[in-house]
Amino acid sequence: MKLYYRTVGEAGIPIIILHGLFGSSDNWLTISKTIADQGYRVILPDQRNHGRSPRSNDFDYQSMAADLKELIDDLELDQPILVGHSMGGKTVMQYAMNFRNDGTPGKFSHLVVVDIAPKFYPVHHSDILKGLNAINLASLKSRNEADAVLSSHEPSVGVRQFLLKNLYRNEQGQFDWRINLPVIERKIHGIGEELTNPRIVTEPTLFIRGSESSYVLDDDIPAIRRIFPNARIATIAGAGHWVQAEKPDAFVEELFNFLA
Repeated sequence: MKLYYRTVGEAGIPIIILHGLFGSSDNWLTISKTIADQGYRVILPDQRNHGRSPRSNDFDYQSMAADLKELIDDLELDQPILVGHSMGGKTVMQYAMNFRNDGTPGKFSHLVVVDIAPKFYPVHHSDILKGLNAINLASLKSRNEADAVLSSHEPSVGVRQFLLKNLYRNEQGQFDWRINLPVIERKIHGIGEELTNPRIVTEPTLFIRGSESSYVLDDDIPAIRRIFPNARIATIAGAGHWVQAEKPDAFVEELFNFLA
């Protein structure tokens, strides 16, 4: 699948950053400018069924890893750095398991996984999905109206603002979703699945987690290191699951320390 992507920075070592579930490349634009200012070329794809990328009934990590491979091949990237948050983190881990770095173009040099482990996660987005489905796009008049409906299912203002970034007006002037909501809802169990066909990934790997997040626990670290024996674990104090949004300076500092 040919993914839509944005580029920040015209030259330098390529870094591909993959967003998480319900997200898009837009979520990383601000922090990407900081990264690009240090001499990197930042590539921000929309994953399938998100943003401006194509939609598909196939929505699993093998498919998303194949999309990433196709993007790297199409752009002829030599040893890119791969960064992924949440669902995007599982995508880059699956890619690393599938496509060993044998020194040829099209593989990767470093892996950065943000607040996710390769383990199974139970479905925990049911209320969000109910809230999004409760918004009647045909009669919707404003984002404030959508927010009022969603607030009955999601109390956090920040999370609602993040979710409602997916609302846009189509060519007919009606509100529509940038996400493929029916497929995401149907395949949501697979988004939490444990990654399959693991190989030992010896390339330099950094796991960044938030101290206030429950996604990567101390108990998960031995299992992570069985697959990623050279992994470093960095914990950012005061951050929840959206580490890069909540503590951007600390996130960038950990990233640059690792790449240095």
